[in-house]
Amino acid sequence: MTFGKFSPVLMKGLRRLTCLLLLYPLLAVPGNSVPAGATAPVRPNILFVLVDDLEYGVLQNFPNITGQLVQQGASFDHMFVTNSWCCPSRASILRSQYVHSHTVWTNTAPEGGFDRFHTAGLERSTIGTWMKDAGYRTALMGKFLNHYPGKTATAEYVPPGWDEWYVPVKRLYEEYDYTLNENGDLEEYGWEEDDYLADVLTREAEEFVTSDDEPFFLYLAPVAPHNPANPARRHVSAFPGVKAPRTPSFNQQNVEEEPAWLRGRPLLDPEAEARVDERYGRRMRAMLGVDDMVATLVEALRRTGKLENTYLFFASDNGFHLGTHRLQQGKTTPFEEAVKVPLVVRGPGVKPGSAIHAMAQTVDLAPTFAELGGARTPDFAEGRSLVPLLRGLTPTPWRRNALIEFTRPANKRSARQTPVPAYSALRTETHTYVRYETGEIQLYDLTQDPYQLHNLARTAPADLLANLQARLDMMRACSGATCRTADVSGG
Repeated sequence: MTFGKFSPVLMKGLRRLTCLLLLYPLLAVPGNSVPAGATAPVRPNILFVLVDDLEYGVLQNFPNITGQLVQQGASFDHMFVTNSWCCPSRASILRSQYVHSHTVWTNTAPEGGFDRFHTAGLERSTIGTWMKDAGYRTALMGKFLNHYPGKTATAEYVPPGWDEWYVPVKRLYEEYDYTLNENGDLEEYGWEEDDYLADVLTREAEEFVTSDDEPFFLYLAPVAPHNPANPARRHVSAFPGVKAPRTPSFNQQNVEEEPAWLRGRPLLDPEAEARVDERYGRRMRAMLGVDDMVATLVEALRRTGKLENTYLFFASDNGFHLGTHRLQQGKTTPFEEAVKVPLVVRGPGVKPGSAIHAMAQTVDLAPTFAELGGARTPDFAEGRSLVPLLRGLTPTPWRRNALIEFTRPANKRSARQTPVPAYSALRTETHTYVRYETGEIQLYDLTQDPYQLHNLARTAPADLLANLQARLDMMRACSGATCRTADVSGG
């Protein structure tokens, strides 16, 4: 594989030479020598695994993720996205901004997708550039933003901030028969067993995390379990006869108090339920490639003595419906199944097997990485660092409000994928409050109704509705540091 016009070996040598040249004046000038016995602080490595469309509550199906991350780290049970759709959510992760601030509203141009992110100049300042400016080796491998490279960049384009770049530019969701941008060079992969995308990314990631002693930040984004959820050949027979969880919200019976978009959906018949189960099985099998990825990378870090100084984050860009609320599949809704996602963190100072109950949101990830690595967070960042929570502390005040914003795409083909009107939603410690562009409202008391089966909007006290609306308005109007005031507001 090459890095632009230079090989990885040459680039590695150049990086080391640069470090020596930078260090030389400090050692040569009297008064600047390093005191005897003193050592420079060792900055941690950071490995961030972001999967695609994985719902909360299924990690126990994957032995390596469970054994190496969940049992060895901390699991968040109140982690929420800013938008339950891939590209807006990933833009929030890259920039630590709510959707109304980065304005990547959908997955497709003109109001969303990679083209929107690129033409707005947002890639000039992301977690990649922050960590690179702080002296980290940086890499992004896997899915970047929907429809990259789009119509505004070439297939060879590599955004700023990334030393290593392995990102599919064609047919990424198939996991076979795709084109990979490898540091500006295009490589074709076919249908051989070794071409499976999750395995290719694993090999490149393993080389990246083991090939140098400089601290690294790796953003690793496999596409599983996104549709069509193709598994590796070694996993095609896994999970025989598995069925999607039959939670109380599965095939919701009574939707009389719900918005029109949900009232108009029919109950799932047996054939539809069978399709849901078949899709669930495919998704679980596809995730086994990611499970193998985690095992390989943990072992590589252990073998090279880096594991104890590495933070491993595992999260998803959004959740997914599988028969819940009468939806055979999909996302983009304000329901828990779409907006609540797993987040597991293993690393120095993180208590193994612990649970973190404080509320967090995907805008909090980049500030967390930045604090761990000593990087500067720009003034536009709107999230808050999760580092205190990882150390067993909950600062006062702490986040009480999570904002979710959704806009229907202008692209007719994309619009057909979701029946949901545009909305703004507020997820608090106790309630979900949703206001649609149609004027319809949803309100759920999660202390009594965790599966969101009883919309209380018509019967709730006026003062409760006013309080939640005021908090939602504050979140929608926030920008930069003011978001860290709005997210603790109680109205």
